Amino acid sequence: MLLNSVIIILREVLEVALLISVLLAFSKQLNLSYRWVVWSVGLGFSGAFAYAAIITTVSEWFEGVGQEVTNALLQFGIYILLLVFIAMALQQFKRTEVRLRFITLIMAVIVSLAITREGSEILIYLNNFIQVTDHFPAVLSGSVIGAGIGCSVGIIVYYLFCNVIPRWSVNAGIILLILIAAGMISQASLLLIQADWLPSQLPLWNSSEFISEESVVGQLLYAVIGYEATPTPIQAGFYLGGLILLTILFWIINRTSTSSSKTDQLS
Repeated sequence: MLLNSVIIILREVLEVALLISVLLAFSKQLNLSYRWVVWSVGLGFSGAFAYAAIITTVSEWFEGVGQEVTNALLQFGIYILLLVFIAMALQQFKRTEVRLRFITLIMAVIVSLAITREGSEILIYLNNFIQVTDHFPAVLSGSVIGAGIGCSVGIIVYYLFCNVIPRWSVNAGIILLILIAAGMISQASLLLIQADWLPSQLPLWNSSEFISEESVVGQLLYAVIGYEATPTPIQAGFYLGGLILLTILFWIINRTSTSSSKTDQLS
């Protein structure tokens, strides 16, 4: 139970920790205050407790698949917000005060939704073992260890981004956000498949023999790139579609920003 808890909680915490670390690094690059993260984390924890408290009611929505559909909608929502954030954060020549405030608001909402989504899963998981006195101490210990590892990785990523060349830091942060966003939309499609909102299909491949989803490496890859050992064509399509859309957006805005900078220098 100890190892299982470490892996499960690590997966949930790591995704949020990476999001927060990258967004905090962007805050530093944009010379924004860090105050947004305080109230967004608080709002996220409040949302997680509220969501976990009403999960029985939520599960009854949509003919018994409310939890899957709601979680999928949260994932899609975060993906769209990341898309908007990337589009706005990269437009260096349009960084007005109003735009920066809007970017701050988007980052705060992303963090709040991510904590609500992942935090509620952790609370539901722990609640299942509260009454099981034989297993709860091991589950709680494993959860603390998993959360500690996830937070530590987030801190390391933040300091790496803040101590490299700014240009590479921005590009690396965007790439990581693109991978996380594509993984989220793939996870959302899986939830909709489980809810029978999307058709079930045979997997394209099975890579469990090489990297098991239950292993530490598999869980880390799940958090970073949405790794799935047995993806269906629909999942792969959502993942590639989400990845390509954000990559094209990144390329277009980067090219536009570079052209604008050269024009300003010439003038």
